[in-house]
Amino acid sequence: MVQKKNRKVQGKKLKDISRRDFIKTAGTGVVAAGLGANIIIPGRVRAGRKKLKILQWSHFVSPFDKWFDNTYVKEWGKKNGTEVIVDHISYAKLKYRAVSEIRAQEGHDLFMFVDPPPAFEGHVIDHRDIYRECEKKYGKAIPLAIKSTYNPTTEKHFGFCDSYSPDPINYRKDLWDGAGFYPNTWEDVRVGGAKIKHKYGIPVGIGLSKDIDSNMAMRAIMYSYGASVQDEEGNVVINSKQALEAVKFVRALFKEAMTPEVLNWDSASNNSFMLDGKGSLVVNAISINRTAEREKEHAEISKKIWLAKAPAGPVRRMGLEHIVSVYVIWKFAKNIEGAKQFLVDYIGNSRRSFLAGEFYNFPCFPDTVPELKELIAKDPKANPPDKYKVLEDVLDWTTNVGYPGYANAAIDEIFGTGLITTMFKKAATGELTPEDAIKQAEAKCKDIFAAWKKRGLV
Repeated sequence: MVQKKNRKVQGKKLKDISRRDFIKTAGTGVVAAGLGANIIIPGRVRAGRKKLKILQWSHFVSPFDKWFDNTYVKEWGKKNGTEVIVDHISYAKLKYRAVSEIRAQEGHDLFMFVDPPPAFEGHVIDHRDIYRECEKKYGKAIPLAIKSTYNPTTEKHFGFCDSYSPDPINYRKDLWDGAGFYPNTWEDVRVGGAKIKHKYGIPVGIGLSKDIDSNMAMRAIMYSYGASVQDEEGNVVINSKQALEAVKFVRALFKEAMTPEVLNWDSASNNSFMLDGKGSLVVNAISINRTAEREKEHAEISKKIWLAKAPAGPVRRMGLEHIVSVYVIWKFAKNIEGAKQFLVDYIGNSRRSFLAGEFYNFPCFPDTVPELKELIAKDPKANPPDKYKVLEDVLDWTTNVGYPGYANAAIDEIFGTGLITTMFKKAATGELTPEDAIKQAEAKCKDIFAAWKKRGLV
């Protein structure tokens, strides 16, 4: 991910709070994330006028926020006689802010997350009606959206997906061509990456920390090897032959093609790794390329960084979304109906959103951008113009967190605590054998699932 510079954030520094602290919400040490400058649209506050408050992340492709704040929201506010207030904060602070608003029982009407938030189900409305209205107007939502926001146990839609971002391979074409390899499979990544590291001294960079990028990449490898945390029924199945093969593969990849720096990466690390010419391959959204295209100092490297589909494993080709945009409407929101209408209207503007985000925001209602394949096949900003064409069949190899099941609260906690990436990390560094790393992860996963099943949410 590329984190652009945020508006100045006021307030105290956030403490390092675990996902369990988020879930408990009444726990100690949770400090509200300060917000940057509000964008109040349009004009001055008028007595008795409707108001809609929105909080969302600072987009990784900066032109998107300019379009959303200064064009789309102004238009919507004027048309609907509503004063719209938009706040932006870093994606890393979203969960902290959500807990703060829940505890205060006040805040924003619309709150956006960048990964599924099922742990907050009890604090949000059922978004079923929004999906129904959008499907009536714009056609079916993709399965990834439903599996990221629906709880089959409670039969509640705990959020609403408007878009997702693909998570392809970003690779140095010059280096991979020079080594005689193309990253089509994970085995290609290991063997080709090792050869490039030996020949050019430039390693592969796939994170083994607890950040969102590492979480997505390790799950992509697991899924492609036929392993997963849960099955379709929500049973823990992490301790499998397929998982063992995946863990052994990552251990080999780490030793042969990577360097220890990936053990402590954050979500910006793989971006600078590629943009500074230090890496041969990462798993990331297209924001790396868009940054390179936009900034003059990266003009040369931009020509060398190409995209490839998520690599195939022994069982399948499968990756995840890099982020999935999930809006929730709190039960305590002051303008629930306005928030619902905003989302329905926003989906009708998915084509504009897709273009404003420079292809970052792929639509969850694909009929709203019928010419998507044509758009990404010929982009005037890209070098070559068809660089993004590789994403035309992205839904064939992209799935949700929680695959093959739904993104439930247990999966959310496992994701947020970095349990899976820790499993891979401990095996890769030799702290534990692959078998013991999996057993340790399995025990923790079972405890988490049992706790959420007891609450009736899984």
